[in-house]
Amino acid sequence: MEYFVYGRDAVDGFEIKVALNEEHWSFMDRYADGLIARGPTLTEDGERATGSLHIVDLPDDEAVRSFAYDEPYYRAGAFETVEIHRFRNRYPGRTMWDFTGTGERRYLALTKDASRPFTSDHLIMYGDLLDGDTHIGRAALLEAPSAEAAAALIQADAAEVHPWEFGGRR
Repeated sequence: MEYFVYGRDAVDGFEIKVALNEEHWSFMDRYADGLIARGPTLTEDGERATGSLHIVDLPDDEAVRSFAYDEPYYRAGAFETVEIHRFRNRYPGRTMWDFTGTGERRYLALTKDASRPFTSDHLIMYGDLLDGDTHIGRAALLEAPSAEAAAALIQADAAEVHPWEFGGRR
C-alpha cells in the first residue's frame, strides 16, 4: 500500500534537520526499497527546507505510523504537523528516479480539486490522497518555470504549491 507522508517544519525545524541529516538518511536507508519519492519542500529562494515529503510503499497503517513517528526528525520535534494519507499513484510502478526531467524547478502541488485528470511530460508523479476510502485531494510532483505555472499545469482551481527537490544522499 502506498502512502503520502508530509512533515511541515516547526519554526526551528530547519536547524533540527540540519543537525540530524545523517540519522534521518540512515533511518530512510531501511526503507529504500519502498521509497517512491522523497525530498524537502523549500522556501521560495531554495535556501531553507520547509518540510519533508515521502511517498512510500508499506504493508499497512501500523508500518506507516512507525515510518512517520519513529523517524529522527519527528522524534526531535522538527515538524509542526505530519500528514499521512493513502496514496493512489496515477503512474503505478513509477518512482521519482524514473523521471529524466527538463531542468526546470520542481514543485509539490496539493489540491482538493480532483475533478479533472491531467497529463504532462512535466509530471514526475501524481496521485490521489485518500483518508480510508474517501478521496480528499491530489498530490503532484512536477517541473515548471514557476509556482503559478505548476498550479496551472495541474488544472486546479486552488492549489497549495511548494518548491521541492529530490532528496536523499548526495
